Amino acid sequence: MTTKSESQTRIDGKLRRRVTALAIAAAVGGFLFGFDSSVINGAVDAIEQQFDIQGFLQGFAVAIALIGCAIGAYLAGGLADRFGRRAVMLIGAVLFLVSSLGAGFAFGVWDFMFWRLVGGLGIGVASVIAPTYIAEIVPAAIRGRLASLQQLAITLGIFAALLSDALLAGIGDPDPLRSLLGVEAWRWMFLVGVVPSVVYGYLAWRLPESPRYLLAKDKEDEAREVLATIQPEGEIEDEVRSIRDNIREDEENQRKSSLRGSALGLQPVVWTGLALSIFQQAVGINVIFYYSTTLWSAVGFEDAFLISVITSIVNVAVTFVAIGFVDKVGRRPMLLAGSAGMAISLAAMALAFSQAQLQDEKLTLPEPWGLIALVAANLFVVSFGATWGPLVWVLLGEIFPNRIRATALGVAAAAQWLANFAVTLTFPVLSDFSLTFTYGLYAVFAVLSLAFVFFFVPETKGVKLEDVGGLVFGRAKQT
Repeated sequence: MTTKSESQTRIDGKLRRRVTALAIAAAVGGFLFGFDSSVINGAVDAIEQQFDIQGFLQGFAVAIALIGCAIGAYLAGGLADRFGRRAVMLIGAVLFLVSSLGAGFAFGVWDFMFWRLVGGLGIGVASVIAPTYIAEIVPAAIRGRLASLQQLAITLGIFAALLSDALLAGIGDPDPLRSLLGVEAWRWMFLVGVVPSVVYGYLAWRLPESPRYLLAKDKEDEAREVLATIQPEGEIEDEVRSIRDNIREDEENQRKSSLRGSALGLQPVVWTGLALSIFQQAVGINVIFYYSTTLWSAVGFEDAFLISVITSIVNVAVTFVAIGFVDKVGRRPMLLAGSAGMAISLAAMALAFSQAQLQDEKLTLPEPWGLIALVAANLFVVSFGATWGPLVWVLLGEIFPNRIRATALGVAAAAQWLANFAVTLTFPVLSDFSLTFTYGLYAVFAVLSLAFVFFFVPETKGVKLEDVGGLVFGRAKQT
């Protein structure tokens, strides 16, 4: 005889597999996000030589995609509320596809930057719509774990980009300008992005629409059909009622649907999202993924491409730590530990680069400082990848009230991309001034991120999406 609890467990297992599959499909946008944003790593030197650019213009060519990311993220929320989550995913897939082809066949630096800007729009869209969709379709008990799939997909995209860069440039004696089938290797680095773009578009086409969006558009029958595949049968009515009540409350309190509030013009929860987004980038993580090949080559390391690939593998591996512990340990403890680890490893990198020497007009790191810098860089990736990388996306999908979720997430993601743009654009200039100062600055931001989480971020582990708004944001509240 099957008991009620055993039956429920069996049903939960079936539904768990269903929502996991949906979350994985939605997170493919994160793969494109990671791939398109990091594929530039292996092409930086080739683009500099091909188009005869350097310094600020080189940094701008690398960073311009991030302007598109900010614009795409800002627009994605409003588009998702108007046209639906699936439609916006399809838009993102098309933007990725067009950008891959355009950048691969660019004939000059200016049209290359235009196509990278278009790709940035797709990245920005994916950065908002995937966590929004996953948060709205996954039960609270496993939401943190499945929301972390977005970051896992991003890390896999980064790994795929750096690995394909290394293979195309040639392992052992890399040359991104070498010809493959009559086309330079660096161009193939962008052209291979066509494949995941098509896959993402196909998966987005097959996904069901978010039940919250459908109920907001008075499509209750369609919403019930979706809920029947992701909720136990006995809980569908309660879920419909809960979402309906939330929508009705939003309509009755229309004035609260604005992001505006008394805290310097914005609601405290919006400031929390903005700060989380900015700190995630201000620690300089994307310097590792955009410039690592150039950086390690510049300080005398051989096989810099291979080092970048290994770092990306580390980034993928530690993301599983976040997936395994986020719904057990909670968001706050992991973020605090991540901030401490980043601060220590960045300080070690700053110390290592303070020992750099100039030999034959090239910067080198004497032993053991070269090894210390390499180990510290990978410990930094571990600290970030297991905590701040995935957990910020989890929190951004959770903390905003339903009435402003898509819009607020778009604003927060836009701020994240603008911060990424600032870090990416300024790194070449700052590194020319002093790598010690640069990594020391990132270490300071890591310390500030620890203080921010401790004082201002509450715990959201296991809290239903409709109830997260009841937590106190603006000062930390443990639950």
